[in-house]
Amino acid sequence: MNQLVISKKDLSYNVQKIKEHANKNLPDDNGNPVKIIAVVKANAYGLDMKQYVEFLIDQGFDFFAVSTIQEALQFRNLGFTQQLIMLSSTAVKEDLKQLIEKNVIITIGSKEVVEAVNEIAQNQNKQIKAHIKIDTGFGRYGFTYNQREKMVEAIKNLKNVKIEGTFTHFSNAFYDDNYTKLQFKRFIECIEVLKMNGIETGLLHVCNSSAFIKFPEMHLNAVRVGSAFTGRLSFNNAMGLKKIANFQTQVAEIKKLPKGYNIGYSNSYTTKKETTIAILPCGYIDGIGATVERDMFRPIDKIRYVVNDIKDMFRKTNKQIEIAGKKCEILGRIGTFHIVADITGKEIHIGDIANIQVNPTLVNPQITRTYK
Repeated sequence: MNQLVISKKDLSYNVQKIKEHANKNLPDDNGNPVKIIAVVKANAYGLDMKQYVEFLIDQGFDFFAVSTIQEALQFRNLGFTQQLIMLSSTAVKEDLKQLIEKNVIITIGSKEVVEAVNEIAQNQNKQIKAHIKIDTGFGRYGFTYNQREKMVEAIKNLKNVKIEGTFTHFSNAFYDDNYTKLQFKRFIECIEVLKMNGIETGLLHVCNSSAFIKFPEMHLNAVRVGSAFTGRLSFNNAMGLKKIANFQTQVAEIKKLPKGYNIGYSNSYTTKKETTIAILPCGYIDGIGATVERDMFRPIDKIRYVVNDIKDMFRKTNKQIEIAGKKCEILGRIGTFHIVADITGKEIHIGDIANIQVNPTLVNPQITRTYK
């Protein structure tokens, strides 16, 4: 059976390393420990929200974050009562009502959200918990950093709302240090303006996983950690975080192919000699070979991707998997439901376990997640 296997040992190791890194800068500017907000968006980065959150609660975490209303409702419907913030700002009243009803901390990032929240608070006669979002150069949710007067005016009009925190989000902390520092500077300047106008800013948090590791001076009162728990970061780090998950399948068929035999769609690979192959019942529909790297590239990377795509048209994949503890090369293109591996000269049998490195976020949600 195909499954995504998560190593509890490696996840525990990452958790401990992250806690140690957060504790290096104790206390924060209020004399309190730096709070770690565990981000569990995208079905807990593909690790299954229920099992993953239960694991983190056992590790002592009590404050979580998601990105969408669907995730927030799923978190609550699973029975979790811990603090939860939806990091995206929305002015859709029906969505806000559901979040407030489920005791989810909302994010306020615009005048329109203020107006919607005021109306709901008045109708329900209850105090609403919220964090303020400031857009310091990401261009998405939040009050624009250089429109401070409008931000102050909007926030001062909040009624029956308890501001428990204020935050921003870095757009390129994994690569562009200078821009990250500029965003941080803009955030601090906005905080100063809010405080000068008598606005309570609450818990201050700006660091995502990359900034948490790279910029300890920016930890402030809290940090938001997500991908670091999984060990999947877009830069090399000295913490030694481990990738905690791999895709497991079994060898379904074994056969010998003669020299000069085509393999896979578009005849992208032709055997150079008699070749023994293993057929594995998984493919890109399961997340094998899928990538999000192109969402995060520098200008030079664009050129590399184009060059590599051209080269891939004329060469083997050079992608390897592990079958029965032995490294094997994938032959031809990865199919929708199947891949072929070269096992020539290796002691491999039908039913042997194959381990494949994958990005858990991209693994088919129907695949079982198993914690071991």
